Amino acid sequence: MARLEERRILVIAGSDSSGGAGLEADQKVITAHLCYAMTATTALTAQNTLGVYDIHHVPPTFVAKQIDACFDDIGVDIVKIGMLASAEMIEIVADALERHGRPTCVLDPVMVSTSGAQLLPNDAITTLIRLLLPLTTILTPNIPEARLIIEHAGLVAREVESSYDLVGLATSLQSLGPKNVLVKGGHLPVDTDYNVAQEPSDRRWVQDVLKTEDDIIFYTTDYMDHKNTHGTGCSLASSIASNLTLLRTIPQACQNARLFVEAGIRSAPNLGKGSGPIDHFHSLEMTKNPPEG
Repeated sequence: MARLEERRILVIAGSDSSGGAGLEADQKVITAHLCYAMTATTALTAQNTLGVYDIHHVPPTFVAKQIDACFDDIGVDIVKIGMLASAEMIEIVADALERHGRPTCVLDPVMVSTSGAQLLPNDAITTLIRLLLPLTTILTPNIPEARLIIEHAGLVAREVESSYDLVGLATSLQSLGPKNVLVKGGHLPVDTDYNVAQEPSDRRWVQDVLKTEDDIIFYTTDYMDHKNTHGTGCSLASSIASNLTLLRTIPQACQNARLFVEAGIRSAPNLGKGSGPIDHFHSLEMTKNPPEG
């Protein structure tokens, strides 16, 4: 395992007051992987398992100061990016990544809410395509986010009718700059023929597709009808970032992260009245005795 001094992850994202997603989930996941988490907070949210009630945006210039403070002192091995929320914020973050030598970057494009609402303004999507995607080591969109990016880039985003259509989405996204793209298929479970399930009883599997620079990989897991999936996108991206600091390859990191999140859903603690958080600490065991005194 790489030393802790080589497992430093800077998360640039928004805060979730309920602790299930955003920076709070990111820090839990990174800690569970025995890595070191730092944060640059882009927004504060008033939210819980039932929804988001308000958002307070942090001034982009202050976010730049947070990023610089982490790079200039402790140092950063990998950057994980989540909620950015505005074109100005994306410009600031892209500039910071350029100034700090284009570090390995895991980008989870937080653009579409669980209810389907667009969270990132149109001008910000265009800025993300132009400035941030070329700096991205691996992009991890869900299907709605993948389609939104492709459409704003002026490309054709085909309707997803089977798992194989995810390859087209990943290929189109990769043409915009990211070295690797993982398209998450959780929004559209498939049947035994790998076609999008038309009835709840037909939902058999969930498939994700990874497009690397020289390969296409399908990942398959059993479909789980589970309400506690709050923050799964954040958790997956942070697990990928953690696995990369642990010297895993991109395919290995994605596979390990998917298994981590799947286990977290299966052992979710059923907190809250809505879509609750996963269990971020399912893999941890207490191996050290507390200090005496």
